[in-house]
Amino acid sequence: MNQLEFFDIPSPCIGVCTANSKGYCKGCLRSRDERIYWAKLSNEDRRKVIRLCAARKRKLLDAMRKNALTTEQNSTPQIDDLFN
Repeated sequence: MNQLEFFDIPSPCIGVCTANSKGYCKGCLRSRDERIYWAKLSNEDRRKVIRLCAARKRKLLDAMRKNALTTEQNSTPQIDDLFN
């Protein structure tokens, strides 16, 4: 049994409360419906939402890392040009 199963699941809200272009909160990464109905969800459903938010965060961080690498590679000067 997981320790989270013993306690009520608190809201993951961090007070940012601004939606991104896909409708997810920029602070907690919950969807609009997940935020609206949080108080009515069972603890099991809350755990599911928390897992979904964690997966969304991983996906967002991966995309940010990929974008940073692409930007870095595109801004690196070409050494071949120095010797021509």
